[in-house]
Amino acid sequence: MATFRDLLSAAKAQITEVDTASAAEHIANGAVVLDVREPDEYDQGALPGAIHIPRGHLEAQVEGKVLDKHAQVVVYCAGGVRSAFAAKTLAELGYTDVLSVAGGFGKWKDEGRAWKLPVTLTAEQRNRYQRHLLLPEVGVAGQAKLLESKVLMLGAGGLGSPSALYLAAAGVGTIGIVDMDEVDASNLQRQILHNMDRIGDRKVDSAKKTLTLLNPDVNVVTYDTRLDASNIMEIIAGYDVIVDGADNFPSRYLLNDASVKLGIPVVHGSIFRFEGMVSVFHPLEGPTYRDMVPEPPPAELAPSCAEAGVLGVLPGIIGSIQALEVIKLLLGLGEGLIGRILSVDTTDMSFRTFKLRADPANEVTYTNRDRIIVQELEGLCAPGLAH
Repeated sequence: MATFRDLLSAAKAQITEVDTASAAEHIANGAVVLDVREPDEYDQGALPGAIHIPRGHLEAQVEGKVLDKHAQVVVYCAGGVRSAFAAKTLAELGYTDVLSVAGGFGKWKDEGRAWKLPVTLTAEQRNRYQRHLLLPEVGVAGQAKLLESKVLMLGAGGLGSPSALYLAAAGVGTIGIVDMDEVDASNLQRQILHNMDRIGDRKVDSAKKTLTLLNPDVNVVTYDTRLDASNIMEIIAGYDVIVDGADNFPSRYLLNDASVKLGIPVVHGSIFRFEGMVSVFHPLEGPTYRDMVPEPPPAELAPSCAEAGVLGVLPGIIGSIQALEVIKLLLGLGEGLIGRILSVDTTDMSFRTFKLRADPANEVTYTNRDRIIVQELEGLCAPGLAH
């Protein structure tokens, strides 16, 4: 009958074992780092960027977290025993280039090599966000980043409602809401943050109640005021991303100029009848609102939803896409809508994407930020620049 030592010797005979110095070289060259220790060990310190899967969950979870079976994987435990068995298991699962670290984290740490205390979540947070944690692109580090993020909603109406709900559910730690209106019965066809019991309440108060009940992790900051040139810089400063749910051109131009001056990305959404659009205006990386709409159209050509109507579910679609773009920005995921416009026509359920390029005549840019004067829309909306 085989002993533990026999099993360990057999495992080591079938794997590639490296010392800590060689492991450090492989990691520096881009190898995936896999920590197979128990959660309490991991919480006390780990290699930077390590994927954590306890040895007992390796077979069930690794294929969902290390997607490329041909990537080089450096696996470690406390002393090199569990990592040896883990390396053997990984090979049996089809991973072709697995290295086990002899001496494990104990030796790595004793030699003074780089390590850090990993980001941790409470047991309640792990349960709440477990579907996020299963995504390699999010994981614990990404979820912790969301919890540390700050997003400002311009409006708690049709677009702001679904955006705020999904961002709160996703665990965005601070959500600011700017709105100076009160809940009206005509809002409830599309503004799902509110309900019949709150008719007559301030929208920001109603929104805060809904979001706090949905996720107590979220700090909801309310601004029951009209956004204007006198307060916009103070309100938006410190936020990571702004969700534009405004329903008028003056607010959009005002937001554009202030956000460009501060270098804050804006996820823009707009809706009309059965159609909507989304784009991301990032002052540091691409075009902005003034590149898309250099001048506002005449008032008679720009009716509001109150005048032209809107299908109630449409803002749910557009606002949800806005929330998705916010999360992609915060986590650096995928390809966002920077420099692109996503157009949605729900009558034939068509989605089209158009390129948006910077307008060379637009002087309201981040490069010129020191010259930008944030002011109210007047006349033909000439750029507010100091000369």
